Amino acid sequence: MMAMIFNFLIFPGFLFAAGAGLLATWLDRKVTARLQYRVGPPWFQPLADLAKLLGKEIIVPEGVSRSVFLGAPLFGLAGVTLVSAIIFSPAPFVGDLIVVIYLLMLPPLAVIFGGSASRNPLSAIGASREMKLVLAYELPFILALFTVVLKTHSIMIGEIVRYQNLSGLMIGSLSGLFAFAAALLAVQAKLGAVPFDLPEAEQELAAGPLLEYSGAPLAVFRLTRAMLYFVLPAFLAVIFMGGGLDPWFMLKYLIVLTLIILIKNTNPRLRIDHALRLFWGPVSGLAALAFILAWLGK
Repeated sequence: MMAMIFNFLIFPGFLFAAGAGLLATWLDRKVTARLQYRVGPPWFQPLADLAKLLGKEIIVPEGVSRSVFLGAPLFGLAGVTLVSAIIFSPAPFVGDLIVVIYLLMLPPLAVIFGGSASRNPLSAIGASREMKLVLAYELPFILALFTVVLKTHSIMIGEIVRYQNLSGLMIGSLSGLFAFAAALLAVQAKLGAVPFDLPEAEQELAAGPLLEYSGAPLAVFRLTRAMLYFVLPAFLAVIFMGGGLDPWFMLKYLIVLTLIILIKNTNPRLRIDHALRLFWGPVSGLAALAFILAWLGK
Protein backbone atom coordinates (compact mmCIF):
# COMPACT_ATOMS: atom_id res chain seq x y z
CA MET A 1 0.00 0.00 0.00
CA MET A 2 2.80 2.43 0.89
CA ALA A 3 4.50 1.65 -2.42
CA MET A 4 1.29 2.46 -4.32
CA ILE A 5 0.89 5.77 -2.46
CA PHE A 6 4.54 6.63 -3.16
CA ASN A 7 4.14 5.79 -6.86
CA PHE A 8 1.02 7.96 -7.15
CA LEU A 9 2.08 10.97 -5.08
CA ILE A 10 5.87 11.11 -5.48
CA PHE A 11 7.48 9.09 -8.29
CA PRO A 12 6.54 8.57 -11.04
CA GLY A 13 3.22 10.18 -10.17
CA PHE A 14 2.19 13.64 -9.05
CA LEU A 15 5.34 15.40 -7.81
CA PHE A 16 7.60 14.01 -10.52
CA ALA A 17 5.17 14.79 -13.36
CA ALA A 18 4.39 18.24 -11.92
CA GLY A 19 8.05 19.23 -11.63
CA ALA A 20 8.93 17.89 -15.08
CA GLY A 21 5.83 19.49 -16.59
CA LEU A 22 6.58 22.93 -15.16
CA LEU A 23 10.12 22.71 -16.56
CA ALA A 24 8.69 21.66 -19.93
CA THR A 25 6.36 24.68 -20.03
CA TRP A 26 9.31 26.92 -19.15
CA LEU A 27 11.30 25.41 -22.03
CA ASP A 28 8.33 25.99 -24.35
CA ARG A 29 8.06 29.65 -23.27
CA LYS A 30 11.83 30.16 -23.46
CA VAL A 31 12.18 28.69 -26.96
CA THR A 32 9.12 30.64 -28.14
CA ALA A 33 10.61 33.85 -26.77
CA ARG A 34 13.96 33.25 -28.46
CA LEU A 35 12.22 32.59 -31.78
CA GLN A 36 10.53 35.98 -31.36
CA TYR A 37 13.82 37.69 -30.39
CA ARG A 38 12.77 38.05 -26.74
CA VAL A 39 14.67 37.01 -23.62
CA GLY A 40 11.93 34.87 -22.14
CA PRO A 41 11.11 34.04 -18.50
CA PRO A 42 13.49 32.66 -15.84
CA TRP A 43 13.33 28.91 -15.13
CA PHE A 44 11.18 29.35 -12.00
CA GLN A 45 8.49 31.48 -13.68
CA PRO A 46 5.91 28.65 -14.14
CA LEU A 47 6.24 27.79 -10.44
CA ALA A 48 5.91 31.46 -9.47
CA ASP A 49 2.78 31.81 -11.63
CA LEU A 50 1.29 28.73 -9.95
CA ALA A 51 2.09 30.02 -6.46
CA LYS A 52 0.53 33.38 -7.29
CA LEU A 53 -2.71 31.73 -8.41
CA LEU A 54 -2.83 29.58 -5.28
CA GLY A 55 -2.76 32.75 -3.18
CA LYS A 56 -5.69 34.40 -4.95
CA GLU A 57 -9.33 34.34 -3.89
CA ILE A 58 -11.57 31.56 -5.20
CA ILE A 59 -14.68 33.05 -6.78
CA VAL A 60 -17.61 30.77 -7.61
CA PRO A 61 -20.18 32.28 -10.04
CA GLU A 62 -23.70 32.63 -8.71
CA GLY A 63 -26.06 29.80 -9.54
CA VAL A 64 -23.48 27.23 -10.64
CA SER A 65 -23.14 23.69 -9.29
CA ARG A 66 -20.28 24.09 -6.80
CA SER A 67 -19.45 20.38 -6.83
CA VAL A 68 -19.04 20.27 -10.62
CA PHE A 69 -17.36 23.67 -10.89
CA LEU A 70 -14.78 22.98 -8.15
CA GLY A 71 -14.48 19.23 -8.75
CA ALA A 72 -13.71 19.41 -12.48
CA PRO A 73 -10.08 20.60 -12.05
CA LEU A 74 -9.32 17.76 -9.62
CA PHE A 75 -10.90 15.29 -12.05
CA GLY A 76 -8.41 16.21 -14.77
CA LEU A 77 -5.45 16.34 -12.38
CA ALA A 78 -6.15 12.81 -11.14
CA GLY A 79 -6.24 11.52 -14.72
CA VAL A 80 -2.87 12.93 -15.77
CA THR A 81 -1.25 11.82 -12.48
CA LEU A 82 -2.42 8.24 -13.02
CA VAL A 83 -1.11 8.24 -16.59
CA SER A 84 2.32 9.33 -15.39
CA ALA A 85 2.32 6.60 -12.75
CA ILE A 86 1.33 3.95 -15.31
CA ILE A 87 3.68 4.71 -18.22
CA PHE A 88 6.76 4.85 -15.98
CA SER A 89 5.75 2.00 -13.69
CA PRO A 90 8.34 -0.79 -13.50
CA ALA A 91 5.48 -3.31 -13.17
CA PRO A 92 2.97 -2.79 -16.04
CA PHE A 93 -0.33 -4.66 -15.95
CA VAL A 94 -2.44 -6.32 -18.61
CA GLY A 95 -4.31 -3.77 -20.71
CA ASP A 96 -2.44 -0.74 -19.40
CA LEU A 97 -2.38 0.91 -22.86
CA ILE A 98 -6.19 0.81 -22.97
CA VAL A 99 -6.33 2.28 -19.46
CA VAL A 100 -3.99 5.11 -20.52
CA ILE A 101 -6.21 5.93 -23.51
CA TYR A 102 -9.21 6.23 -21.20
CA LEU A 103 -7.36 8.23 -18.55
CA LEU A 104 -6.08 10.71 -21.15
CA MET A 105 -9.73 11.57 -21.79
CA LEU A 106 -10.15 12.90 -18.25
CA PRO A 107 -8.31 16.28 -18.65
CA PRO A 108 -10.38 17.38 -21.69
CA LEU A 109 -13.55 16.12 -20.01
CA ALA A 110 -12.65 18.22 -16.96
CA VAL A 111 -12.37 21.29 -19.19
CA ILE A 112 -15.74 20.48 -20.78
CA PHE A 113 -17.45 19.95 -17.41
CA GLY A 114 -15.90 23.07 -15.90
CA GLY A 115 -16.75 25.29 -18.86
CA SER A 116 -20.29 23.94 -19.10
CA ALA A 117 -20.89 24.50 -15.38
CA SER A 118 -19.65 28.12 -15.47
CA ARG A 119 -22.92 29.66 -16.76
CA ASN A 120 -20.93 31.95 -19.04
CA PRO A 121 -21.64 32.15 -22.81
CA LEU A 122 -17.94 32.35 -23.73
CA SER A 123 -17.14 29.42 -21.44
CA ALA A 124 -19.94 27.41 -23.05
CA ILE A 125 -18.55 28.12 -26.53
CA GLY A 126 -15.08 27.07 -25.36
CA ALA A 127 -16.46 23.86 -23.85
CA SER A 128 -18.33 23.16 -27.09
CA ARG A 129 -15.12 23.61 -29.10
CA GLU A 130 -13.23 21.33 -26.70
CA MET A 131 -15.90 18.67 -27.17
CA LYS A 132 -15.72 18.88 -30.97
CA LEU A 133 -11.94 18.80 -30.89
CA VAL A 134 -11.97 15.65 -28.75
CA LEU A 135 -14.31 13.95 -31.20
CA ALA A 136 -11.97 14.96 -34.03
CA TYR A 137 -8.55 13.91 -32.72
CA GLU A 138 -9.47 10.73 -30.81
CA LEU A 139 -10.05 8.71 -34.01
CA PRO A 140 -6.56 9.18 -35.53
CA PHE A 141 -4.96 8.95 -32.06
CA ILE A 142 -6.51 5.55 -31.36
CA LEU A 143 -5.77 4.32 -34.89
CA ALA A 144 -2.13 5.33 -34.48
CA LEU A 145 -1.84 3.50 -31.15
CA PHE A 146 -3.52 0.39 -32.49
CA THR A 147 -1.02 0.35 -35.33
CA VAL A 148 1.58 -0.22 -32.61
CA VAL A 149 -0.64 -2.90 -31.04
CA LEU A 150 -0.95 -4.66 -34.40
CA LYS A 151 2.81 -4.65 -34.91
CA THR A 152 3.67 -5.83 -31.38
CA HIS A 153 0.61 -8.06 -30.77
CA SER A 154 0.28 -6.59 -27.28
CA ILE A 155 -1.64 -3.91 -25.40
CA MET A 156 0.88 -3.92 -22.55
CA ILE A 157 3.27 -0.96 -22.55
CA GLY A 158 6.07 -3.12 -21.16
CA GLU A 159 5.68 -5.61 -24.03
CA ILE A 160 5.64 -2.79 -26.58
CA VAL A 161 8.91 -1.44 -25.16
CA ARG A 162 10.44 -4.93 -25.08
CA TYR A 163 9.47 -5.50 -28.73
CA GLN A 164 11.26 -2.30 -29.75
CA ASN A 165 14.36 -3.25 -27.76
CA LEU A 166 14.55 -6.50 -29.73
CA SER A 167 13.26 -5.44 -33.17
CA GLY A 168 14.07 -1.74 -33.47
CA LEU A 169 12.19 1.48 -32.80
CA MET A 170 8.61 1.76 -33.99
CA ILE A 171 9.36 4.94 -35.96
CA GLY A 172 12.04 3.01 -37.85
CA SER A 173 9.31 1.39 -39.97
CA LEU A 174 7.10 3.14 -42.51
CA SER A 175 3.88 2.28 -40.69
CA GLY A 176 5.37 3.34 -37.35
CA LEU A 177 6.55 6.66 -38.77
CA PHE A 178 3.12 7.45 -40.23
CA ALA A 179 1.41 6.44 -36.97
CA PHE A 180 3.80 8.66 -34.99
CA ALA A 181 3.04 11.65 -37.24
CA ALA A 182 -0.73 11.19 -36.75
CA ALA A 183 -0.34 10.70 -32.99
CA LEU A 184 1.88 13.79 -32.74
CA LEU A 185 -0.81 16.00 -34.27
CA ALA A 186 -3.41 14.48 -31.95
CA VAL A 187 -1.15 15.20 -28.96
CA GLN A 188 -0.77 18.79 -30.17
CA ALA A 189 -4.56 19.09 -29.95
CA LYS A 190 -4.72 17.32 -26.57
CA LEU A 191 -2.30 19.94 -25.24
CA GLY A 192 -4.48 22.74 -26.59
CA ALA A 193 -1.41 24.16 -28.34
CA VAL A 194 -1.40 26.20 -31.55
CA PRO A 195 -2.79 25.53 -34.13
CA PHE A 196 -5.42 23.72 -32.03
CA ASP A 197 -5.84 26.21 -29.15
CA LEU A 198 -9.44 26.76 -30.22
CA PRO A 199 -11.22 26.29 -26.85
CA GLU A 200 -9.20 29.01 -25.08
CA ALA A 201 -8.54 31.27 -28.11
CA GLU A 202 -7.60 34.46 -26.24
CA GLN A 203 -8.42 36.88 -29.04
CA GLU A 204 -11.92 35.42 -29.41
CA LEU A 205 -12.99 33.85 -26.11
CA ALA A 206 -10.66 35.38 -23.49
CA ALA A 207 -9.93 32.13 -21.61
CA GLY A 208 -12.84 30.09 -22.97
CA PRO A 209 -13.89 27.29 -20.58
CA LEU A 210 -11.62 28.68 -17.84
CA LEU A 211 -12.94 32.25 -18.01
CA GLU A 212 -14.82 32.06 -14.69
CA TYR A 213 -12.06 30.23 -12.83
CA SER A 214 -9.71 31.93 -10.39
CA GLY A 215 -7.41 31.08 -7.51
CA ALA A 216 -6.66 27.45 -6.67
CA PRO A 217 -9.07 25.82 -9.19
CA LEU A 218 -7.45 27.77 -12.04
CA ALA A 219 -4.02 26.82 -10.66
CA VAL A 220 -5.03 23.14 -10.79
CA PHE A 221 -6.12 23.49 -14.42
CA ARG A 222 -2.81 25.20 -15.28
CA LEU A 223 -0.85 22.53 -13.42
CA THR A 224 -2.74 19.79 -15.26
CA ARG A 225 -1.83 21.43 -18.58
CA ALA A 226 1.81 21.67 -17.49
CA MET A 227 1.87 17.99 -16.49
CA LEU A 228 0.43 17.07 -19.89
CA TYR A 229 3.42 18.84 -21.47
CA PHE A 230 5.53 16.16 -19.85
CA VAL A 231 3.22 13.14 -19.87
CA LEU A 232 2.02 13.26 -23.49
CA PRO A 233 5.44 13.69 -25.19
CA ALA A 234 6.84 11.08 -22.79
CA PHE A 235 4.02 8.71 -23.75
CA LEU A 236 4.83 9.11 -27.45
CA ALA A 237 8.52 8.55 -26.71
CA VAL A 238 7.72 5.34 -24.82
CA ILE A 239 5.31 3.95 -27.43
CA PHE A 240 7.18 4.92 -30.61
CA MET A 241 10.81 5.29 -29.50
CA GLY A 242 11.35 2.42 -27.13
CA GLY A 243 10.97 2.99 -23.44
CA GLY A 244 10.92 5.40 -20.54
CA LEU A 245 13.62 3.86 -18.37
CA ASP A 246 16.55 3.67 -20.80
CA PRO A 247 19.48 6.16 -20.73
CA TRP A 248 18.32 7.81 -23.96
CA PHE A 249 14.81 8.56 -22.77
CA MET A 250 15.45 12.26 -22.03
CA LEU A 251 16.81 12.80 -25.55
CA LYS A 252 13.77 11.06 -27.05
CA TYR A 253 11.43 13.13 -24.90
CA LEU A 254 13.17 16.39 -25.90
CA ILE A 255 12.89 15.45 -29.58
CA VAL A 256 9.12 15.03 -29.27
CA LEU A 257 8.75 18.20 -27.18
CA THR A 258 10.82 20.17 -29.70
CA LEU A 259 8.57 19.01 -32.54
CA ILE A 260 5.52 20.16 -30.55
CA ILE A 261 7.09 23.58 -29.89
CA LEU A 262 8.07 24.00 -33.55
CA ILE A 263 4.55 23.15 -34.74
CA LYS A 264 3.18 25.62 -32.21
CA ASN A 265 5.43 28.44 -33.41
CA THR A 266 5.13 27.93 -37.16
CA ASN A 267 1.37 27.60 -37.66
CA PRO A 268 -1.60 29.96 -37.24
CA ARG A 269 -4.66 28.94 -35.25
CA LEU A 270 -7.17 26.91 -37.27
CA ARG A 271 -10.90 27.47 -37.30
CA ILE A 272 -12.87 24.74 -35.58
CA ASP A 273 -14.36 23.47 -38.86
CA HIS A 274 -10.89 23.37 -40.44
CA ALA A 275 -9.55 21.42 -37.46
CA LEU A 276 -12.37 18.88 -37.77
CA ARG A 277 -11.72 18.45 -41.50
CA LEU A 278 -7.99 18.04 -40.84
CA PHE A 279 -8.40 15.30 -38.23
CA TRP A 280 -11.27 13.46 -39.89
CA GLY A 281 -9.61 13.76 -43.30
CA PRO A 282 -5.81 13.75 -43.83
CA VAL A 283 -4.77 12.84 -40.26
CA SER A 284 -7.23 9.94 -39.96
CA GLY A 285 -6.24 8.88 -43.48
CA LEU A 286 -2.57 8.86 -42.47
CA ALA A 287 -3.33 6.83 -39.34
CA ALA A 288 -5.46 4.38 -41.36
CA LEU A 289 -2.65 4.03 -43.91
CA ALA A 290 -0.23 3.27 -41.07
CA PHE A 291 -2.60 0.59 -39.77
CA ILE A 292 -2.91 -1.01 -43.22
CA LEU A 293 0.87 -0.95 -43.73
CA ALA A 294 1.34 -2.59 -40.32
CA TRP A 295 -1.17 -5.27 -41.30
CA LEU A 296 0.87 -5.85 -44.47
CA GLY A 297 4.04 -6.11 -42.40
CA LYS A 298 5.63 -2.81 -43.48
